[in-house]
This record gives sequence, C-alpha cells and structure tokens, in this order.
Amino acid sequence: MSNLRIFAVNHKKISSLHINNMCSSKIRASLKRLRLHVLLGRNYSSLPGLIGNDIKSLHSIINPPIAKIRNIGIMAHIDAGKTTTTERILYYSGYTRSLGDVDDGDTVTDFMAQERERGITIQSAAVTFDWKGYRINLIDTPGHVDFTLEVERCLRVLDGAVAVFDASAGVEAQTLTVWRQADKHKIPRICFLNKMDKIGASFNYAVESIREKLKAKPLLLQLPIGEGKTFKGVVDVVSKEKLLWNPNSDDGKDFERKPLLEMSDPELLKEITEARNALIEQVADLDDEFADLVLGEFSENFDLLPAEKLQTAVHRVTLAQTAVPVLCGSALKNKGVQPLLDAITMYLPSPEERNYEFLERISRLLLPFADQHVEIPSLTAGNIALTVGLKNTATGDTIVSSKSSALAACRRAEREGEKKHRQNNEAERLLLAGVEIPEPVFFCTIEPPSVAKQPDLDHALKCLQREDPSLKVKLDPDSGQTILCGMGELHIEIIHDRIKREYGLETYLGPLQVAYRETILNSVRATDTLDRTLGDRRHLVTVELEAKSLETSSLLPVIEYAASVAENLSQASREAIENGLHSACLQGPLLGSPIQDVAITLHSLVIHPGTSTAMISACVSRCLQKALKKADKQILEPLMNLEVTVTRDYLSPVLADLAQRRGNIQEIQTRQDNKVVIGFVPLAEIMGYSTVLRTLTSGSATFALELSDYQAMNPQDQSTLLSQRSGLS
Repeated sequence: MSNLRIFAVNHKKISSLHINNMCSSKIRASLKRLRLHVLLGRNYSSLPGLIGNDIKSLHSIINPPIAKIRNIGIMAHIDAGKTTTTERILYYSGYTRSLGDVDDGDTVTDFMAQERERGITIQSAAVTFDWKGYRINLIDTPGHVDFTLEVERCLRVLDGAVAVFDASAGVEAQTLTVWRQADKHKIPRICFLNKMDKIGASFNYAVESIREKLKAKPLLLQLPIGEGKTFKGVVDVVSKEKLLWNPNSDDGKDFERKPLLEMSDPELLKEITEARNALIEQVADLDDEFADLVLGEFSENFDLLPAEKLQTAVHRVTLAQTAVPVLCGSALKNKGVQPLLDAITMYLPSPEERNYEFLERISRLLLPFADQHVEIPSLTAGNIALTVGLKNTATGDTIVSSKSSALAACRRAEREGEKKHRQNNEAERLLLAGVEIPEPVFFCTIEPPSVAKQPDLDHALKCLQREDPSLKVKLDPDSGQTILCGMGELHIEIIHDRIKREYGLETYLGPLQVAYRETILNSVRATDTLDRTLGDRRHLVTVELEAKSLETSSLLPVIEYAASVAENLSQASREAIENGLHSACLQGPLLGSPIQDVAITLHSLVIHPGTSTAMISACVSRCLQKALKKADKQILEPLMNLEVTVTRDYLSPVLADLAQRRGNIQEIQTRQDNKVVIGFVPLAEIMGYSTVLRTLTSGSATFALELSDYQAMNPQDQSTLLSQRSGLS
C-alpha cells in the first residue's frame, strides 16, 4: 500500500496543461516547459538534487527517506502574509536566488496574471525544495472566501499545515474557515504569528485570539524581542536562546543565535525560564510519556530537561492535535522564517506518521516546482507529484491500477477493521473522500462574441469546471442562454478573465444575480393523471401526493410513501418517482429557484400495465408542480456572515451604511486601535460593497464575507423582489 499524492494534469490544448483532481494545484505550463526552464524576470537556483540541467543524484530527488518528507500547506486569512512567507521559505531554502514580492508581482507561487495584478492567491501552487536534509512539498493556498474550495481539496492530501496570522489582527474571519477545514481533515498544524513588525502588532493578543476563537491550546515555543517598530528577533523558549537578525542585512540570511546568560540578559532569562517551565507543564498535561519522564528524572529542576526531549514531546502533541506550537516573526522584514522551517521539519508529521492507506500507479510522473516541472521515472510513498493524460478524472477521485485491486484492498481493510474493532471504517479510509463542494450563491449569463464561437466557449467552460468544481454551468431552458454560477463576484470575474486570456474568447457577462431558493409554508394536496398513447402502447398514471414544509433544513425533498403505495412499488417505479420529484424541485413557482425544506408524501399511485418509467416521472413531476403553485410560498435569500475591520473614525458611517443594507449587527469588538463589526447581511445587499466601503473609509477598512445560511425574506422585501423580476418596478 502506498500513500503517494497525485496532482493530475490534463491537456487543454496542444500548447498547455490544466491541473485538477485530488489537490488541484495551479501548475500549468506549455508542453515545451515540461523540461526544466527558467522564467523571465526571476532568478532560480538549481532544483533539489540538480546542478544546472543535470541530475546530480536521481535517487535523492526521487526517493528521499519517507521519514524525511514533509507535505505541508500554508493557510490563512487574506493578506496575513501567506505568499510572502512562502517566498521567504523558497529563498532561504535555496530554491530562488532573489526575494519575490507580492506587490511587485514576481512571486513564484502567484504566477497567474490575475494573481499578479490583484496581489492575491487564487489557485493553490505546489513547490518542492529541500531544507537541512528534509524534502518539503509545500502548497500555498488562497485566503479569499471565494476560493475556499481550493483550500479544501489541498488539505485532503496534506500531512500538516502552517497557519499564518497577522499579529495585529489575530484570528480573522477566513482564519476560522480554514481552521475548521483543517479540523475536518484532522490536519496537525503550527501557528506562525506574522507581521510582528507592524504597528499595532501584539503577540499576547494574537495568542489569546487563538485560544478563545479557535478553541486551541497554544504552545509558546518562541517569544518576540520587541513588537512593532522595535521588533528585532525572537527567543527560543525550548533551547533558551535568542535569535537576532542583523539590521544591516538586506535578505535576512545573516542572524545570530546566542544562549541567554544571567550576566547579559537577567530579566529576559528569568522571563524565558518561566515560559519554558510553563511549556513543560503544559506538554506534560497532554502527553503521558513526557509526564512520566518529567516527574521521574527532572521533577526537581526543569532546567536539566534536554531540549531534544521537549521537542520530541511537542512533536507527539502536535500529531495528536491536542495543542498547536506557536512561533512568530516578520516574513516581509525577513525575520523568523528559518526557525519556522526548522519547526516544520521538527514538529509536523512525515507521511508515514499520517498513515494513509491507498493504491496509486501512474505511468508518467512530473515533480512540481510551481509552474516548472521535471520528469521523473518513479516516486515513493509520501511524495506529491503530477501526472499527465488523465482526461476523465475529477477532483476527489482516487486513482488505482485496476478496479479489482481497489476492491481487494477494500475487503482487506474491512477485515483488518473488524479485527481491530475500530470505530472508523477502514474501507472508507482506504479511498480518499471527495471534497464537499459548496453551493454557488451568484449567477449570471455568459455569451460568446458570435454563435460560431459557442462551441469554443462550451469547451473552455468544460475545462474550467473540471479544474474548479465550485464553478457550475447550466443552460436556461427558456432562453437557451448559458448560466455561470459561482462563489462570489471575484470568482466569476476571475473566470471571465481567464476565458479571455487562456482561451482567447471575448465573452459578455449579464448582470450578477443572487441565487435565491424557495419553500412552502403550509400543507397542500394535488392529484394528476397522465394518459397518452404512443403507437400501440397506452401510458396511464394517476398520482395523489401531499407537500408540506419541513421544520429542519434540507436541500433535497424528503420523500415518504403511504403504506398502500409502498407495498407493491417496484424499484424501477420508485426511482422514476424520485427522479420526477427531484426534477420538479429544481424550479420553484415564484422565481424558478430550487425548492428546499419540503416533505412529500405519495398517498396514491395507479400505473397502467406497460406504462414507461419516463411517463411515471413526468406525471409525478407535474403533480408536485401543481401542488407547489397552490401552496403559500416563501422566498429564501442567502445570508452572509460579515466582518468589517475599521478605524474608530469611520465606524459611524460604516454602521449607517450597513443599516441601509438590512444588516443585523451582532457585536462590535475592539482589535488594537480598530473596531471589528460582526453581523449578518443579505447577499443581495452586499454586491459592490468593496467599492462603497473603500469610499466611506478612504481605503482604510477591510471586510470578509462567508455564507451563513438561507433565511426567509420578509413580505415587503419579497413583494419588492417579485415586482422587480416581473418588470413592474
């Protein structure tokens, strides 16, 4: 059994490649660039194991010891400094020879044109490099809420993660989202408090926010020396050493590590000794093996406890996910990144410690270096690689050598699971679970420049959907127009731009529309009969059903059968009925939006012998549509969690604007010198909000959005919406 991670690469045209599947990284390049090459404008060092274009040690690049491999992701709220941290990691590891900058648009992992123009990460990027004898496969993930799916599908194949925080802001809205995703996939992680040089940075505030908002137990492995403008280094709590960076060094490579001494640093030594003792006690409470060691040999004097013993215990605690190590620094100012790399190798797990068990066998393999690749003949367990030519795979697929081998592995895992009496089903763990794709909240029409270009547009959208499953494309049955459905304004804007740049199509977008849903408020019955003769065959169905509202939320209709119906119902007829009911719920009677929170009971069903299942579906669907039209109907609108960070001076105009947008303010927190407004606001009222907020606050405020749920519109707002849609207002 192997735990080889695969990035699957598909041909878009002869000239380029698309990445999608297990962890869709945005590694795209022309076929000419499958050979090792150098991008214009950046200065790259030789890749791991390479000198120039010659492979120095093929074995070292393909088969590093599995215990020396780290598969990690960088995750955070937008603008916390993920990509800058990644750039510094690549520089200090020797992967690049110059420091990339997000503002200059020359970073390794943000190489898409849209990313360099906007200064944000849109798609995940994979980079492979070495650090002190360890092979690190690193993935830089997006922080914007519109691209949450990118984080989701990357975490599924990672062994560990680095959560980056803005030390002046602590835990922010998207931090919570990515943290919950990491919790779901049981990813061990370490925290890096970035931007310690920023005005308003507070180590204690950031740590407390991790404790309070993430409900995590922070292990303080470092303490900062100064904050804000006075930040100049960190103290290693484990080894009781201070790390000071040379202020005259341009790239941060020049720093010194000094032990703390009573003569030179008495107050700092006392503070760090207390912090180390507290750390030892905290780890001992979480790890029995370490507790026995401490109480047995070092109970009289914690100072005698070797740093290696403490580090090993922190590693175990991190893997158990009972606590998270915390480090700090400033990636932009080139401070604290090398110790972060040491912590990645020291505390995050190797692939064998994560114990994934599944098959992989691929014919052609490539090793990823962002948008550069080198072809390799084989790869051992635990590595991340690319493969070329998988045309029918999609995100979430598990690739095996054959169906029989997968079934055999499942049966073997089931037997092992029964022997070990595990709660988790071994067969379910064998295959990687598909990612949960959120429902889109925005949609708009998209049209090609001419009818002749429609096939080209269809091809482009098909490729983009495989690469980005959160993008949905459907055809309007009435107008015949193509509908784009996405996660937000930025998401759809990026897709539109990519169609132009990558496929050469000038498309036209209609106005953005909110993805409403509908439900009913009461119980209604309806009866329908379908009687048709096709050729010499008569199709006759009579249906009586009841539709009623559900108290609990359910996207799909809850279908029940009366006892008299269920007795004689064949499996084919049951499937036809359910297909018809699901079809009828796709378009509600008010806006044509999907119906949710509805229970349907089939009270009577009479089927003439020889009636086709298609006719059964059609009759049931028509009967439900008749019932829905008779019911009291309710529009549901998407409600967004909103978090606005604003200075005190602009708080009042921001609150006044939110009140006009039907906003519901839950609380106003204080974050250093800023106010954080937390509340709910309907999605329909928040379109174009970034421009308005920028105007209101002179560009000083930031905000984050996340879908909360769907809520019922009040009668006045619903009436207004229906009037707008019918053209009466």
